[in-house]
Amino acid sequence: MSTATELDRHFREAVGGLPGGPARPDPAAPVRAGSQLDGATLLAIFDAQAESRHLDFAARWMQQQGGGYYTISSAGHEGNAALAAALRPTDPALLHYRSGGFYCARARQVPGVDPVRDVLLGVAASADEPIAGGRHKVFGRAELAIVPQTSTIASHLPRALGVALGIGRSAKLEVACPWPRDAVTVASFGDASASHSTAVGAINATCHTAYQGIPVPLLLVCEDNGIGISVPTPPGWVAASFGTRPGLHYLAADGCDPIAAYDAAARAASLVRSRRQPAFLHLSVVRFLGHAGSDAEAAYRAPADLAADLARDPLVATAATLVGSGLLTPAEAVARYDAVGERVREAAEQTLSGRPLASAAEVMAPLAPRHPERVAERATAGADRAAATEGPVTLAQAVNRALGELLDTFPGMCVFGEDVGRKGGVYGVTKGLQQRFGPARVFDTLLDEQSILGVALGGGLTGLLPVPEIQYLAYLHNAADQIRGEAATQQFFSAGQFRNPMVVRVAGYAYQKGFGGHFHNDNAVGALRDIPGLVIASPARPDDAAAMLRTCLAAAAEDGSVCVFLEPIALYHTRDLHDDGDGGWLAGYPEPGAHVPAGRARSYGDGTDLTMVTFGNGLRMSLRVARRLAVGGIGARVVDLRWLAPLPVDDLLREARLTGRVLVVDETRRTGGVSEGVVAALTDAGYAGLIARVTSKDSFVPLGPAANTVLLDEPTIEKAAIGLLDAR
Repeated sequence: MSTATELDRHFREAVGGLPGGPARPDPAAPVRAGSQLDGATLLAIFDAQAESRHLDFAARWMQQQGGGYYTISSAGHEGNAALAAALRPTDPALLHYRSGGFYCARARQVPGVDPVRDVLLGVAASADEPIAGGRHKVFGRAELAIVPQTSTIASHLPRALGVALGIGRSAKLEVACPWPRDAVTVASFGDASASHSTAVGAINATCHTAYQGIPVPLLLVCEDNGIGISVPTPPGWVAASFGTRPGLHYLAADGCDPIAAYDAAARAASLVRSRRQPAFLHLSVVRFLGHAGSDAEAAYRAPADLAADLARDPLVATAATLVGSGLLTPAEAVARYDAVGERVREAAEQTLSGRPLASAAEVMAPLAPRHPERVAERATAGADRAAATEGPVTLAQAVNRALGELLDTFPGMCVFGEDVGRKGGVYGVTKGLQQRFGPARVFDTLLDEQSILGVALGGGLTGLLPVPEIQYLAYLHNAADQIRGEAATQQFFSAGQFRNPMVVRVAGYAYQKGFGGHFHNDNAVGALRDIPGLVIASPARPDDAAAMLRTCLAAAAEDGSVCVFLEPIALYHTRDLHDDGDGGWLAGYPEPGAHVPAGRARSYGDGTDLTMVTFGNGLRMSLRVARRLAVGGIGARVVDLRWLAPLPVDDLLREARLTGRVLVVDETRRTGGVSEGVVAALTDAGYAGLIARVTSKDSFVPLGPAANTVLLDEPTIEKAAIGLLDAR
C-alpha cells in the first residue's frame, strides 16, 4: 500500500462491508472457544492499534507541514499490541522501532500516560516530549517499563539479556530493582535484524546461558514482515535459524490475527515467567507505508505481493474479529476508528506549535551529568573498608585490592568477563576475588564482548553496578557500538529517566616485548575518545590506579557515568623505574577515601625548560628521559594526563605555560591518537608557546622484535625534547 490515504480507505471499505455478527456477548467472555483473549481486552487492542495507525498517518502529515521529522511506520505491525496486552505493565520492554501498537497498548495499562501525545511530541522533536525530550523519536518511558531504543539494528538485544539476568541477580544480592523479581523481559526486533551479528551473538549468549541451567527470563519477539528495507528475507529462514536452538523455546503465530497473536504471546510469557527460561516468539506480520518517509515500495515489490499484504491488514483483522463476535457492528468499528483518528489529528495540530530544543546546553543536559562534589563524597564513603596493605604494590596488585575494597563498598557491584573468575584474569588482576565474594558477584562469561557489555548495560538498569572486563583493547572494537550506540546514549535518549552505570576495565596498550602481536598489543583509542560523555581513565602508577578506580565507581553510582578504565598491560607487574631493583615503579596503596577527580592531571618534577605531557607507558619512558636530560642540565617536568576524557585542560595549560615548551609523548598512533586532542586543547585555550609531539607509527603492532620499529621509544623522545629546546 503506497499511501496513508489508500490504507485508510481500504480499512473503511473492508470493515464497512463486513456482515454483522451475533448478539452482543459478555465482554469478559473469551472471543473464541479455547482462546485466552476476552472481548474487553480485544477492544483495548483495537483502540491501541487504531491509535498507532493514525499516529503513522499524522507523522506523514506533520512532515508535509514542515513540523515532523520521523516517519518509520508501525503500520502492519500493530499485532504487537496483542503482545503488550499479554504481558504485565511491569515487564521491562526493549522494543523494535515499529512498536507503536505495543506502546499504545502498554500505555492503556498505566494510568496517566497519553501515548498519542508522547509519540507526536517525539515526531516533532519537541522539548516537551516526556521520553527523550525531543532528542530522538523513541518508544520508551519509565512509567511504562519501556527502555528507549534508537533505530540501531538489534543493538538492544545484548542489553535485553543483561536486563533479564540482572533482575534475578539484583534480587539475590538484595539490591533495589525497578522491576519485580518475577518480571519477564521482552525484546522485539525485525526479521532482517535477526541476521545481524549483534542479534545472532545475543541470542547465542541467551541460549548458552540457559543451556547451563541459569535462569534467563527473556522473551525474544521477531516481527517478521519478510523484508529489510528493500531486501527480502528468505522464506522460512527465521524459523530454520531459531526454531531448534537448544535452550530456546520457539513459538510461531500469525501476528496479523489478534487471537492467534495474543494466545501465542500469553503462552510464551507464561512459559518464560514460570520456568525462567527464554522463548522466541515468531510473529508473521506485514509492512505498510514502505520502510520510512518517501520509500516507494512499488519500485522493488510486485503488485501481487503488495495486494497480499493488504489482505492481511491486522487492523482490519481485529475489527473483523470484533464484528464477527458481536462486540461491534461494522459501523461502530469504523466510527470507533474515526474517533481515534480525530483525536490524533487534533493532537498533531497542537503539537506543531511545540517548542524545539533551543541550545547546545539544553540538548546536552542529560548526556553525562557531572556532580564532582557528590562523586567525591561517594568515593570516600567506603573509607572504612579500604584494603589493608603491607608495603608498596604493583599496578596489578593495586587494581586487585581496589576491586576488593569496592566490592565491599558497593553491594550491587559485579566483576565479570572472560577468565576473571576462577583463573583470576590472564594477568592475575582479579585473583582471589571470586573466592572472597562468590560467583554471584565475580563470574566468568562466554567469549563474546558484545554480550559481556550487554550484560553490563542491562545490569545497570536493574540496580547493579557492573564492572565488566574486556580482556584486551583489540577485543573491544568489535563491540564498540555497545558503548557508543547503547551505553553512552542511554541518559541522552531518556532525558535521564534511565541510566546504565558501568566501569569497563580494559587491558590495553603495547610494550609487552612484542609478545602476542596486534591482538595483545593494541594502542588504538580513537574509537573511544570521540564518544560524547564517556569517561576514559588511563592510570599508569599503582596509587593512581586504585584512587582513579574509586572515582570511576563513585561516578557510575552517583551520576550513572559510563567509564572505560584503560590498564597498561606492560606496567601491571613492573617494579623498577630507572635501575634494576630500584623499586621505583612500586607505590603505597592510597589512603582510605583518597580519589582522583576526573579531569585532573599529576605532575612530576619542577623543571622550567620543558613540559612533557604523557600518559600510560609514556609516563615511565618520559620520567626516564627526564632523568637523562637532567644530567645534561635540562630541567623537564612531566605531566601525566591520567584522564583521556575529560582531558585535564586546566592542569595541562598551567604546566605548559610554566616552561613555554611542550612535548606531547603519545604511545598511541599519530593519526587519531591522544596527542591530537592535547595539541588542540592547548591551541584552543590560547597557549602561545612551542608544541611538538612524538607518537607511535600509524601501524598495527607486529609480533616479536619488529614491534619496536613502530612503537614510540625513549631515544625518539629524548631527541625530540632536545630538538624542541634548540628551536628557539
